[in-house]
Amino acid sequence: MNADAKTPLLDRIKVPDDLRQLEDDQLPQLADELRHETISAVSVTGGHLGAGLGVVELTVAIHKVFETPRDKLIWDVGHQCYPHKILTGRRDRIRTIRQGGGLYGFTKRAESEYDPFGAAHSSTSISAGLGMAVARDLSGEDTNVICVIGDGAMSAGMAYEAMNNAGAMDSRLIVILNDNDMSIAPPVGAMSAYLARLLSGGTYRQFRNWAKQLAKRLPKSWERRAARAEEYTRSFWSGGTLFEELGFYYVGPIDGHNLDHLLPVLRNVRDAEDGPILVHVVTQKGKGYEPAEASADKYHGVGKFNVVTGAQEKGTPNAPSYTKVFANALSDLADKDDKIVAITAAMPSGTGLDVFGDRHPERCFDVGIAEQHAVTFAAGLSTQGYRPFAAIYSTFLQRAYDQVVHDVAIQRLPVRFAIDRAGLVGADGPTHAGSFDVTYLSCLPHFVVMAAADEAELVRMVATAALIDDRPCAFRYPRGEGVGIELPETPEPLEIGKGRIVREGSAVALLSFGGRLQECLSAADQLAAFGLSTTVADARFAKPLDHDLIRRLAQSHEVLITIEEAAVGGFGAHVLQFLADDGRLDRGLKVRSMVLPDRFIDQDKPVKMYETAGLNAPGIVETVFAALGREQTAETGERA
Repeated sequence: MNADAKTPLLDRIKVPDDLRQLEDDQLPQLADELRHETISAVSVTGGHLGAGLGVVELTVAIHKVFETPRDKLIWDVGHQCYPHKILTGRRDRIRTIRQGGGLYGFTKRAESEYDPFGAAHSSTSISAGLGMAVARDLSGEDTNVICVIGDGAMSAGMAYEAMNNAGAMDSRLIVILNDNDMSIAPPVGAMSAYLARLLSGGTYRQFRNWAKQLAKRLPKSWERRAARAEEYTRSFWSGGTLFEELGFYYVGPIDGHNLDHLLPVLRNVRDAEDGPILVHVVTQKGKGYEPAEASADKYHGVGKFNVVTGAQEKGTPNAPSYTKVFANALSDLADKDDKIVAITAAMPSGTGLDVFGDRHPERCFDVGIAEQHAVTFAAGLSTQGYRPFAAIYSTFLQRAYDQVVHDVAIQRLPVRFAIDRAGLVGADGPTHAGSFDVTYLSCLPHFVVMAAADEAELVRMVATAALIDDRPCAFRYPRGEGVGIELPETPEPLEIGKGRIVREGSAVALLSFGGRLQECLSAADQLAAFGLSTTVADARFAKPLDHDLIRRLAQSHEVLITIEEAAVGGFGAHVLQFLADDGRLDRGLKVRSMVLPDRFIDQDKPVKMYETAGLNAPGIVETVFAALGREQTAETGERA
């Protein structure tokens, strides 16, 4: 070790070029400092911790061996990228991560040249990396493309589609499989590391290429036998037959926390001149931080916490979360109906289905990161008389839209979609916002689309969905706590396509769909102070629409405002379409549709995000006055 080994090394690293000036024997110290810095930063901001701690040594090794950003490094999902951000010029802002105006919690092209591809949904890295590798080849350049993908992300079909394509194209691409669950890896150790170095080295590859050329001179049957013999001999010692069949040269498994193992292997694959290579690295999620190592979820996602004890700051909830309300309501229904089954795509705790699974383990199915499969799997269950509830975040259901259309809607199968994280979701930012489901579901024939205004309505929608046996349906609900309303002991199902009047008025009508109802009530109070009597209605359904309710509001009010926490083309668009077809727009009615703005809104606290979107009480009041052609003033409330 160098004489200055005790001097902090991380302070010297502004960009990876600085890291590459260090000697190999200094890197373990740098990794220790990087791990401590990551823990310290996340303790202040909250965020994803366990995944980042598991790839500290791997992150250091990649930036040491490869010439980033000239070489392209793609992190699948991106929640493990905090150490990467610290090493790539963003250490001074790392304590702003996931905060308003701060660093994004995933990779983001606009944030740094060291983030060549933005990610937050899983299993995209190999496809994107192959695209970059082919572009490099077409341009006659000589750079490396490195994709780091976790074993969980490997459960998605997209990853295998990309590998199959990459293997067929034989383009030079490096995929690092970060296996942090021991779900794939055989035991690792000195012999495994030795074999990995041997098989990734130039001598073996040269011998292998010489043998291939020799085999080509033999009859075809002998050539095939020779190739298979080499492949299976290597696979016997190292594993990886599946990846070999997809056309990748497999190396590993190796200890992802041992830099003496990582560095020579990465240098060997860097210097390889042909074909795609997969390096199988075994890591431990939460590595180096005892509270994370001991936690069941390895501190995958945490709030602010005490670094010494690991205790997370948790406020006292004012009301149960929508997710918990849904999970309990569905579990209660399943107690009485053995045809109810639940499906999640690798998010049992996030969707609340861990609660359902505890009570009904034989009827709860986690299909992995495979939303497409989840939807068609649910469709298959429904054909046999079961009542499947597919609990999928709005942002992730986007990945299965073809299956929703082709396998569910066209066949009119009664799959029930429980859509969590509707609307803006806070620190996870635009990649996780539930912005588009109302639009992309309400355009489908025969679909029933509901949105819960509060937790009591959610319970009733769960009960309603269970009874819809002739067509597909969906109900959406926000992230976070409910509004504190009392839950019904015996939830009464809703009448399909019927909304409700929450408050009666005469001048202005606010027609809310979903979680903005409380803001509408607050806006009605403010409008009353200006002398504007306001009706507040809860539509409940975007499809089918409550035509009678809409006609009533249109006939008896000067202004009608629709409000939804979703993108243009959803509930408000359907209301406007109906009003136009019904001839209501020709009678002087002033109609406005309030939706999410036509842009992606960066992460912040949800209340701030909705303020930015204009979907709060002041924004509603402003929209009403604009529709009336009046302006608000502090002195008189309004003026003509």
